[in-house]
Amino acid sequence: MLFYLINHNSIALADAKTLYNILFDSVWQTLCCFAKNPKHLGAKMGMIAVLHTWGQNLSLHPHLHCIVPKGGVTKSGYWKKAKGKDHFLFSVKALSKKFRGLFVSKLRKQLPGIPQALYDKLFSKKWVVYAKAPFGKPEHVIEYLGRYTHKIAISNHRILNIDTTNRTVTFSLKNYRNQGEKTTQTLSKQNFIKRFQNHILPKGFTRIRHYGFLSSSWKKEKLPRLQLQLLDKDLETTAVLTHQETSLHRRCRHCKKGILITLLTFDSRGPPFDYKKIATRKIQKYKN
Repeated sequence: MLFYLINHNSIALADAKTLYNILFDSVWQTLCCFAKNPKHLGAKMGMIAVLHTWGQNLSLHPHLHCIVPKGGVTKSGYWKKAKGKDHFLFSVKALSKKFRGLFVSKLRKQLPGIPQALYDKLFSKKWVVYAKAPFGKPEHVIEYLGRYTHKIAISNHRILNIDTTNRTVTFSLKNYRNQGEKTTQTLSKQNFIKRFQNHILPKGFTRIRHYGFLSSSWKKEKLPRLQLQLLDKDLETTAVLTHQETSLHRRCRHCKKGILITLLTFDSRGPPFDYKKIATRKIQKYKN
């Protein structure tokens, strides 16, 4: 799922931190509005969002790549699958209108100096939230995230030539308007550096964010319990497991039949001093 920012680079260049935070907040609030509604889901959802600011020609093109599970967690702690058709979570048209309203509202409050003419232009355009079909396997999720989490605006292999005489830089790119055809572009050194600098994020800015049941507050206790619930066929039994029982009786992720016993969890570098005694105590407790 992609949420694109308005194509008005002057605002992003003037106050990138505020604008990008508005983008993250608007996207999450948009999804939460639909998730809370029992007609759509009626549960707490989760999201992983990655900020991506560049296009193939190094132009400033801020947008979020979001991975959203098709379902959520009810107040009682059960997993609830969404009602969307054709493997999609919510209606793309409805999402687009809600996202536009929230984004523009936050823009008015947090960046009050923007002229009214720009807002008129924003509402004259149709906003589109791009949604894709779900991933086939967990490996596909990792592969997709890897494309955007640890890349920069341009890598060395795309730079084809640096002309010191004419002071130009030539690099390769894909023309997505022409079915991804490979082509080249040449910029002066000044323009190349200027475009590259536009993608340097503000100091301390977090470009990868986790929300809902995928947030860090759920990671230690609630999320492992939820994962066990989804792996086990008997949901009524697994829903009442305590955190201690979950850590001792977790299903094997490979055979789905065996029991995986958690002996130790390392929270710092290196094992604890008396790790053998701790492991022995854990095994005896499980046998009893």
